[in-house]
Amino acid sequence: MNYPAALAWLYATQAFGIKLGLENIERLLRELRLINFPRVLHVAGTNGKGSVCAMADSILRAGEYRCGLFTSPHLVSFRERIRVNGEMISQTDAARGLTRIHEMTASWETPPTFFEIATALALLHFAERDCDALVLETGLGGRLDATNIVPSSASAITPISFDHEKWLGHTLAEIAAEKAGIIKAGVPVVSALQPPEAANVIRARARACAAPLETIDQPWTSTRIGLIGMHQQMNAALAVAAVRALGLELTENVIARGLTEVEWPARFQPWGQRITIDGAHNPAGATMLAETWRHEFGKERASIVLAILSDKNTSQIMTTLAQMARRFILPKIRSSRAEEASQLQVVATSLGIDSVVVDDTQAALVTAKNYPERILLTGSLHFAGEALAVLRGEPDALEECLQ
Repeated sequence: MNYPAALAWLYATQAFGIKLGLENIERLLRELRLINFPRVLHVAGTNGKGSVCAMADSILRAGEYRCGLFTSPHLVSFRERIRVNGEMISQTDAARGLTRIHEMTASWETPPTFFEIATALALLHFAERDCDALVLETGLGGRLDATNIVPSSASAITPISFDHEKWLGHTLAEIAAEKAGIIKAGVPVVSALQPPEAANVIRARARACAAPLETIDQPWTSTRIGLIGMHQQMNAALAVAAVRALGLELTENVIARGLTEVEWPARFQPWGQRITIDGAHNPAGATMLAETWRHEFGKERASIVLAILSDKNTSQIMTTLAQMARRFILPKIRSSRAEEASQLQVVATSLGIDSVVVDDTQAALVTAKNYPERILLTGSLHFAGEALAVLRGEPDALEECLQ
């Protein structure tokens, strides 16, 4: 298959839905003969996973380690999920690997899911590129996430809050139990400060696994960080502790360079003079976004271009964002998972905030630019990807943003 055909097959597997469990990924890796792995940092949590992974990857690359990075979701191109030394997997390599997996699994009674295939493709690519270290972000939860099949050298858990309750549980303790499932016997784990219910679960799991546990309670202030926001200082402290737990040689200069040079789009990302893009996709993310906005812009209010997925706590997210909103501009985005813009308008009205529904993201940007305020694009990483494709003038990339 060529790249478009391989990608079409991969996206078609989304019809199989989400399936938590390790049986398929274990079979995939066995049949791909992926047995030996380099040092692996495995990252779980609710918010900040991507930033911590990006920082860890940047530090390892600054230390001249050949690092494989696997993250999700992507913003514009699927290939963003799989990188070696900062370089996305090529279309050729992605097509070749997906073709191999497709042929191998065509007769399986229980076909692999989108995320299982993406995980296997990443690990195959990393093996072919002879990586020295891997940074793997969980997709959903941790205990039964496909990435948990890989033996890790260190684990990191970012702040835990409510998200994906349908799959992970309706209490913080239940959600933490799924996240803490990445902790393995004797493998060091570093954790962000957690709510008491989550912290108790993580401590109990670490004790049961005889896994050394370090809790990060102070922000990183020693050097500049390439990402904006006070919360990124806590993410940086967690990332530094995590890479140190791998036991690799990393000098202070290397760590400083890695944190300074880190890039991670759609995390309070400036675009020009007026636009900020942030993929806050749950209540905790919205709270961090509001805190960062106040720190950067004080009491300024924004024209907020907003799109939220339908399985999120829309009311709570919008209530938090309302404190910095002059108005909400609500585009109809291309994702089938998006909440109807008309429903978001109902919430905006209940909050006493003016709002307008527009046809698409391009129209939303045109509308927002007619107002004098700063513009904030937020509500979902899927929407952030669509917005970036429009801002970059890459309409052909929008098909991948849907996934």
